[in-house]
This record gives sequence, C-alpha cells and structure tokens, in this order.
Amino acid sequence: MALTAKQRKYLKALAHPRKAVVQVGNAGVTDAVLKETARALERHELIKVRLPAVERAARAELIRKLCEGTEAETVQEIGRVAVLYRRAQKPRLKLPE
Repeated sequence: MALTAKQRKYLKALAHPRKAVVQVGNAGVTDAVLKETARALERHELIKVRLPAVERAARAELIRKLCEGTEAETVQEIGRVAVLYRRAQKPRLKLPE
C-alpha cells in the first residue's frame, strides 16, 4: 500500500509528539529488533524508530531492512529518527483519502 502525499502529511502530524519506541543499536537490524518493531507496529500502527549514528546511506539501508522485515512504510526520516507506518489488523488510525 503506497501512501499518498496527503496521508503522509497527516501521519507526520500525528507522529510529531510521539517518542521513539524502538531503538536500533550498533548491531543493526537484528531478529530481535524486527520482532519488537513488528510488535510495536501492531500495537500502535505509527511508530518512531531511533537509529544509530552512522552515515546517511547506512541509515537508509537500516530503514529499508526494517520496512521489508515488518511490511511497513517509511513516512518520514529526519536525522536519526524514522517514522514507520503499518496498517493494523484492526486499524485505529483513519487515514484521509
């Protein structure tokens, strides 16, 4: 499911006051990180993930692995924080059309 620009804008606004619920360490995207990210996405649908202080390309690769491993979409990436979204089985967030 590809997010539209309007939906991304809406999700960015919702994510702004939230704190990061998952932190990726120097070991990168491990099975434990994927499992915890999937669990957080199921509970919250929209989460922030804190990434390690590595180069921009390496952070982009970590985000790509997280999204592929959890079937999520990247809403936003600012510095070391990424916002991910995945519609839950019982959606709590109503996205604009």
